[in-house]
Amino acid sequence: MSFAVARRGLMLVLSSPSGAGKTTLSRRLLDSDRNLTLSISATTRPSRPTEKDGVDYLFVSNEQFDRMVRGGEFLEQASVFDHRYGTPERPVMEALAGGADVLFDIDWQGTQQLKERVREELVSVFVLPPSHAELERRLKARAQDSQDVVSKRMAKAADEISHWAEYDYVIINDDIDAAQAKITAILTAERQKRARQIGLSDFVRSLAT
Repeated sequence: MSFAVARRGLMLVLSSPSGAGKTTLSRRLLDSDRNLTLSISATTRPSRPTEKDGVDYLFVSNEQFDRMVRGGEFLEQASVFDHRYGTPERPVMEALAGGADVLFDIDWQGTQQLKERVREELVSVFVLPPSHAELERRLKARAQDSQDVVSKRMAKAADEISHWAEYDYVIINDDIDAAQAKITAILTAERQKRARQIGLSDFVRSLAT
């Protein structure tokens, strides 16, 4: 007779300065892991040409964002480059309760807020670029932002990187395949933690009968 051990889902946070590769890593992880779902943030920034509302972000007005804040709808919220971002709480909690793991592509401000509210559910990973020069090259190669925005992101990178020690894990993204493999290994190990296997006690008791 087999015994299925139930598990509550976890929150996997990826953070990095813009251009370090967390968005690419997020997409690859979602494509390769059927139990991983993306937390879709609400944001007041305009959508980019390749982005879809409700898929990449929930694009909302400042007025809508204010209403969501007043209604206590966010797990975390932050302002980045004059735009606001927030994680709606309800879909995340529903996914966790169903045993799914939720991936977050957020910055250090949002990660700190999540730690204050749901520390036991959280696994945080900071992604570093291999060098300052490579980070700038990647930002320019994206061709999604103006030179002014690229300059602002580079100026902001040092501040973002200074928060690396606040994370559970840190990886250097000098090779995208290797970086993905490291995050996958982290996720595999974290899923097996005793505290997350909510059906484990019943299974152990069944062994003694």
